[in-house]
Amino acid sequence: MKFGVAVYPGSNCDYDTYYVIRDILNKDVSFVDYRESNIEKYDCIIVPGGFSFGDYLRPGAIASHTPLTNALKEFTEKGKFVIGICNGFQILTEAHLLPGALLPNNHGRFVCKHQYLKVENDSTPFTKKLKKGEVIKLPIAHHDGNYFVDQDTLKKMEENGQIILRYCDKDGNVTPDSNPNGSVSNIAGVSNDRFNVFGLMPHPERACESLLGLIDGLKLFLSIID
Repeated sequence: MKFGVAVYPGSNCDYDTYYVIRDILNKDVSFVDYRESNIEKYDCIIVPGGFSFGDYLRPGAIASHTPLTNALKEFTEKGKFVIGICNGFQILTEAHLLPGALLPNNHGRFVCKHQYLKVENDSTPFTKKLKKGEVIKLPIAHHDGNYFVDQDTLKKMEENGQIILRYCDKDGNVTPDSNPNGSVSNIAGVSNDRFNVFGLMPHPERACESLLGLIDGLKLFLSIID
């Protein structure tokens, strides 16, 4: 596979993501500037975390109108893959490549910690190396991670299997206390209805080496490669 890592003004997880793909997974990867619109040569574009355009207006709002993000729409229509991590998730919702929106955390604070997550769907291209019900642990770091979608859309997403990850405790219990930001139904990650676009607030690229204390993020990247 050939990966592209999107770079917007204010991206700050682009090098982390690039390093994981190139040096840990040994795959072909290039940076892709936000002004670029020709992305045909890539199989998967990763939209990384950070503060694109300083999070002005809303996180991801300005980035959603760039040539690169606009090109992602045709890219995904052809069945190619896109992963949005943290601010990347926000960009994909702003661009309507994923349903819902990311609101400020319900407690009004930035949250930065390791978080347990429950796998809700293991049959997507992004979760093939995981098992349904499996509990993984990834870092989170966000101020606007409160996922919201209306109840009708939520019901359709549940029926379609588009809820991929939920915040939970170490035993896999999905509870209000295990929800770090107020997300509806403890949602941490979702896909589109074609299962080729995946957005999540946790940072798998920060959990790919034992040196960092967590390696569960590798399973998500290995899934898409597989």
